Amino acid sequence: MITWLLDLDNTLHDAGADIMPRINQDMTAYVARTLDLPSDEASALRVQYWRRYGATLLGMIRHHAVDPHDFLRETHRFPDLHDLVRRQHALIALLRRLPGRKVLLTNAPRVYAHGVLKQLGIARVLDRVICIEDMRFAGHWQPKPSVAMLRRLAAKLRVDPHDCVLVEDSVDNLLAARRCGMQTVWVQGLHRRTLARASKAKQAYVPKPRLRRHPAIDFQIQSVLTLARIAINKYT
Repeated sequence: MITWLLDLDNTLHDAGADIMPRINQDMTAYVARTLDLPSDEASALRVQYWRRYGATLLGMIRHHAVDPHDFLRETHRFPDLHDLVRRQHALIALLRRLPGRKVLLTNAPRVYAHGVLKQLGIARVLDRVICIEDMRFAGHWQPKPSVAMLRRLAAKLRVDPHDCVLVEDSVDNLLAARRCGMQTVWVQGLHRRTLARASKAKQAYVPKPRLRRHPAIDFQIQSVLTLARIAINKYT
């Protein structure tokens, strides 16, 4: 049986318009406040840690011993989440059609992730929700793109990695999954839209450079809503 590992932000919903810029602004403010840095230096350090470790949080833990729960709480405050995330009936229908298990796998904190799922209306069609708080081993936080975490996850789910499909907007995370033997689907459409917005508005959100095509990625799609075509053709 196939197991779908589904990313959340910019994969299942569009977080690029409002949510990601605010998270990045709040992270920059947190770094500036914690390390007593001017905003521009804090923003550069935030991006540096994100590129180096895959998550700004890891750099802040490793180099500055911050409380990870405090960091996540302060950088993912969205009392207006109901105005930012809209229910998509097509997404609900898609997930119901997918064969096999559906597991949400997100580097977002639990409170935020469940809030988004509630607004999307898809919590009931998921078999499991795995957030960044669940990606710890021996006291160490290991979110995506940790290969070790992905391998442990497959073991915990009692599934062969070759029977897992990671659906993501992040190339780095997809390549890590590929090293585990997992299959990969790159959702590109929302990422491209976010890049265009960020470039136009000159926002602080600075995504990693992405390759137009990569031989290690099995499938490339513009929208997660076309995932059913892959599922029907390959897994049924």
